[in-house]
Amino acid sequence: MSLTVPAPAIEKQPEARTYQVRTFGCQMNVHDSERLAGLLEAAGMVEAQAGQADVVVFNTCAVRENADNKLYGNLGQLAPVKERHPGMQIAVGGCLAQKDRETILKKAPWVDVVFGTHNVGSLPALLERARHNNEAQLEILESLDVFPSTLPTKRDAVYSGWVSISVGCNNTCTFCIVPSLRGKERDRRPGEILAEVQALVDDGAIEVTLLGQNVNSYGVEFGDRGAFAKLLRACGSIEGLERVRFTSPHPAAFTDDVIDAMAETPNAMPQLHMPLQSGSDKVLKDMRRSYRSKKFLGILDKVRERIPHAAISTDIIVGFPGETEEDFQATLAVVEQARFASAFTFQYSKRPGTPAAELPDQLSKSVVQERYERLTALQDRIAAEENAKQLGSMVEVMVTAQQGRKAGETHRLSGRARDQRLVHFSVPDGAPAPRPGDLVTVTVTEAAAFHLIADPASASDYQLRRSRAGDAWDRSQADSCGVPATPGSKPAQVSLGMPALPVRPA
Repeated sequence: MSLTVPAPAIEKQPEARTYQVRTFGCQMNVHDSERLAGLLEAAGMVEAQAGQADVVVFNTCAVRENADNKLYGNLGQLAPVKERHPGMQIAVGGCLAQKDRETILKKAPWVDVVFGTHNVGSLPALLERARHNNEAQLEILESLDVFPSTLPTKRDAVYSGWVSISVGCNNTCTFCIVPSLRGKERDRRPGEILAEVQALVDDGAIEVTLLGQNVNSYGVEFGDRGAFAKLLRACGSIEGLERVRFTSPHPAAFTDDVIDAMAETPNAMPQLHMPLQSGSDKVLKDMRRSYRSKKFLGILDKVRERIPHAAISTDIIVGFPGETEEDFQATLAVVEQARFASAFTFQYSKRPGTPAAELPDQLSKSVVQERYERLTALQDRIAAEENAKQLGSMVEVMVTAQQGRKAGETHRLSGRARDQRLVHFSVPDGAPAPRPGDLVTVTVTEAAAFHLIADPASASDYQLRRSRAGDAWDRSQADSCGVPATPGSKPAQVSLGMPALPVRPA
C-alpha cells in the first residue's frame, strides 16, 4: 500500500505596491522626483504602468501663485479615487509642503504624508508609519537631513542625467520664496560630484546637466570662488561624456573664468541660461537683483565673443509691483538687444512670505496680461528670426524619446542640438533609424519660433552615429519588457531628464 504525500502548498507572494510621482516646478523638483522614485523602488515598490497607483506622490513648487490651486485641485480629484481603493496612500512633498505644512492636512485630510524639501529620504518610512498607525504623518525639517545625491535614483532617461552640485540659495530676491524653503546654499565637494558624473557615464549617459539654484556661486561654502569653472573643466576630461550643460547661474556672480571654461572645454555646450528678470534698473533694484541691465548685456557680449554661436535663454517677470510703462519699455529694449534664443516669461504672482508681496503699487491683472502679451510677441519674433539664421546649417542632434505633437502625421523624430534647440527631423528612405541617445547630423531645412526642422533629401544628407547611450536605451527597454530591444524600433514616450524649453503652439 502506497501513501501519497500531498505537495506542500505554494504560498502566493504578495504583489508589489505601485507608485506614481507627479512633479510640479523647476529642474530641482524634477531631479528630486528621480530621488523619490529611487527611494520607493528601493523600498520594494514598482512604478505604475496602468491603472491606479497604490501610492501617489506630489512633488510641489511654491514659486507660482497657481501652484497651490494646481495641487489642491489634483488632491480633490483623488479624494473619491482613494475611497474606492482601500490602502491607497497620498503623499505631498517639495516646496509647497515646506511652506504650507499643516494647511495641506486641513484642506485635504485624506493626505497620508506631508514631507519637506530637507527630508526627501524619509518618504518610505513616513508612508509605512502612516499605514501602521492609520493616521497622517507630517514631518518638516528646517535644515538638510541628508544631501539628496546620496539617495537612490531612478532616472528619467538613461542617455542623460542631472547632477546636483549644490542645494539652497544665499540670495534675497524679493519675489522668491525658494531660500526660505530650501535653506542656505550647501555645496557638494568636487570629488563627490565628479564621481556621480562618472557613474552616470559608466551607466551609458553621454549628457549631464549640473544643477544648482545659483551654480556660479558654487565653492563659496568651502572657500574657492573659482570652483565652478574648475568643475566644468574637470567634466571635460571625463571620457565618454559628450555634452555638459548647467543651470542656472546668477548674473551678479557670473565671472570671466566661467566663460573661458565654457569656451575651452570641448564638451561644454554652446548654450547658456541667464535669468534677466527685468530690463529696468529700478525694478532690478526693487527685486534685490544685484546687477543692472548694462552688466547683464555686457556678460552676453563676452559670451558671444568667446562662443559666437552660443544660444542664450532667459527668465523674465512681467508686472512686478511698481513696474511702470517706462520700466516695461526698458525690458523690451533689453530683450531686443539681447536676442534670446528662447525665454521663460512669467506674470508676477504675489507669494505670501516674500518681501515683494508687501510692496505698494501691486499691478492689476489686466495691465500685467497686456504687457505679458506684448513681451511674448516680441520674444516670439526674435526667436523666429534667430532660428531662421540656422537654415542650411548642419546640426548634430541627440535623439530623445520624446516626439513632437505632430509626429504621427509627419513621422519625424526629435532631439536637441548642441545649443539646446529643439530639432524635428525625418529619416530618409533606406537609412537606418536612430535610437534615443544616438546622434544624427542633418541640415536644417525649415525654422519656426520654437523648433527647427530637418528633412534630408536623401540618405547622403543624413549621418547616424550609434552611441553608448543608444546601447543603454536598448538595455533599459530589454530590462523593462523582458525581451530584446529591436534596433531602430519606434521610441517609447517617456520624459527626458533635461531642462525643457518653452513650447507654445505656432
